[in-house]
Amino acid sequence: AAAAKKKAAEAVAAKKKAAAKKAAQARSKAAASRSSERIKVQPVAAKTYANNLDGWIRQSLDIMKSKGIPGSYNGLHRNILRESSGNPKAINDWDINAINGIPSKGLLQVIPPTFTAYHVAGTSWNIYDPVANITAAANYAADKYGSMDNVNSAY
Repeated sequence: AAAAKKKAAEAVAAKKKAAAKKAAQARSKAAASRSSERIKVQPVAAKTYANNLDGWIRQSLDIMKSKGIPGSYNGLHRNILRESSGNPKAINDWDINAINGIPSKGLLQVIPPTFTAYHVAGTSWNIYDPVANITAAANYAADKYGSMDNVNSAY
């Protein structure tokens, strides 16, 4: 009787071992199957922008969006045309800021202390850099007026 019990226990153990081996093989095949079904991901080219007023505004808007700075294309464009006529090297040499030795500069006519205070990380520290100038000015306008869209005169 003891021999029969031992033989039955060995048979159960052998069945469990066979089932475990079969399950391991199934998992192995499933893993291989999943990996062969994966779609190859194609790298995406970095976004590029035109080196003109349209491109500068669009690049600035993407940076503003990533930093939570409000503003629209139309609001930026309208203010740029009023402030500098789209000239990134524009300098105001006649207003009170200029008289005080800190002339407004760039597309959105920002004075250096304001540019420094509202500079946005990831942009150039050059006040004449169009994207840095737009983004810093938009950051300032967002702080003072809620958005560059709310600015309809010199700010």
